[in-house]
Amino acid sequence: MTNCTSSSIDFPACRKRHVEADFSGGDISSNAGVLLLRQADRLSGLTASVARRLSDERQKGKVEHPFAALLRQRVYALALGYEDVNDHEGLRRDLALQTAVERDRPLASPSTLSRFENAADRAWAWSTNEALVENFIASHSQPPEELILDFDATDDAVHGRQVGRFFHGYYDHYCFLPLYGFCGDHLLFSYLRPSNKDGAKHAWAILSLLVKRLRQAWPEVRIIFRGDSGFCRHKMLGWCERHDVGYIVGLAKNARLNDLAAPWMAAAANDFEAGGVKQRRFGEFTYAATTWMIERRVIARIEHGRKGANPRYIVTNLEGEAQELYDKLYCQRGNMENRIKEQQLDLFADRTSCHGWWANQFRLLLSSIAYTLIETIRRCGLAGSDMARAQAGTIRLKLLKIGAVIVRNTRRLRFHLSSACPDKALFRLAAERLTPE
Repeated sequence: MTNCTSSSIDFPACRKRHVEADFSGGDISSNAGVLLLRQADRLSGLTASVARRLSDERQKGKVEHPFAALLRQRVYALALGYEDVNDHEGLRRDLALQTAVERDRPLASPSTLSRFENAADRAWAWSTNEALVENFIASHSQPPEELILDFDATDDAVHGRQVGRFFHGYYDHYCFLPLYGFCGDHLLFSYLRPSNKDGAKHAWAILSLLVKRLRQAWPEVRIIFRGDSGFCRHKMLGWCERHDVGYIVGLAKNARLNDLAAPWMAAAANDFEAGGVKQRRFGEFTYAATTWMIERRVIARIEHGRKGANPRYIVTNLEGEAQELYDKLYCQRGNMENRIKEQQLDLFADRTSCHGWWANQFRLLLSSIAYTLIETIRRCGLAGSDMARAQAGTIRLKLLKIGAVIVRNTRRLRFHLSSACPDKALFRLAAERLTPE
């Protein structure tokens, strides 16, 4: 078959100049920003920590790609926007990715990466989540005074016959129901679950383990649990009360709660009718659901507008004014929902298309590691800049997907990045800040 790789491709002229293209440019990569991922990883030691915890049952004499290399290859590629294992058929020869993975020959093939993912089991999932928590603890140079732990579940749509898939009536499709835990922008764990379980399934046990480890590291830290009404369970609230953990949790509205909030709802309705301006009120009372052994403080946020009354309720054991607790503490949990969207939309956490359960759990964790590395770039490398709050997709577009000519010889690897890069100053700043002292 004729080899046409060096043949030029003609394009329309530009200002009387002939325009042609060919594929003889040499070693050029569009992924030069992977060097920042490598810096963030070396600073945090995250992939090295995870790789050490994974049991390797392979015959040592036949191993060409160690787990650390396989893990980095897959995680860095996710951060760069390559969601499929099949992408590595060509990506394994990318000199930028080889450099980041610290290899000087082609990386693992798609089949090798697939075997790596399918080797995952319960111990791998536990160990990887454990590494994420330890990474969070190590990211603090000083003991924090207060930690707010956010839990939330989301749907992960599936389109095949994966193990553990079920139809979920609320989301109206077949899906998994992963549980995420964050502290601010830091991801603490990601736990894949079947969707036929309660949305709070195992949340109490995970909270218990987290609190125990965090207090082991910082005995004086104040811990607050925050969640939506799906986590309002008497067992969970009671555990928090017995272990000196604050909580502020959504409470699903019902007829009894509406009766208790009726005075504020009536006042808001009257004022709206009189002035035509949307009304907002706050009130509080004690309340005990049928399954509760004690009464607890409930804060009612009452709104009345053109569409009528819109009451919301939260239950808490925290002190403070009702409006301040609702607006400045409870409503801030919306930031966690944005972080989950980052994982699913930008880092492919919902690419759980393996047949086996633990392989899909491991894919969720690979996305979590990729998120944590990008969060390290954002927190350590971009603090105080215009991109200090940028989404993962924006960081990828501006700082990771940069073109470069790569020259590699026996003594040096030189990346000639694009002279036209509009964010070269920010790239340089992030690289300097991510360099370990």
